[in-house]
Amino acid sequence: MTDLRIEVVEVVEAEDGDAMLRQWQHVHNVIVPPAAMSLDEVRERAARHRLCNAYVGEELVGCSTVRAPQGEEKAVMVIARVLPEHRRRGFGTALYEDGLAHARVQGAGAVDTCVLAVNEEGLAFAHARGFTETERYTLPGEDDVWVDLRLTSES
Repeated sequence: MTDLRIEVVEVVEAEDGDAMLRQWQHVHNVIVPPAAMSLDEVRERAARHRLCNAYVGEELVGCSTVRAPQGEEKAVMVIARVLPEHRRRGFGTALYEDGLAHARVQGAGAVDTCVLAVNEEGLAFAHARGFTETERYTLPGEDDVWVDLRLTSES
């Protein structure tokens, strides 16, 4: 695999600090168009969660999100996204493993992920890493089906 660099996206007040946020936004919006986010929404998310961008050289290839532990189980949501033209080269695995390591540092009692149901590659990726489907649902007023999964065995 080509050298992959993963960088944490930081919320920066300066206008030029938005560059990494815009890159994260681009990957997110390409992969999950029904949940497309504005730059302000990305800024808000970056203040609450760990967002990372992945690069090969200077080229953006993907992004990830690790949400903080939730509930009694301390469930941490880990989501890896790779742009379609960069898939099947190990970048998703590297992003996922980086996110999983961060989840463990946060004291995760459980690890979850969420995939848009039409993203068959994303579902296969999650299943191959030991995730099991826990719920399928649509958000109020929408038609898109989402799949929540929980890590039940590590592959």
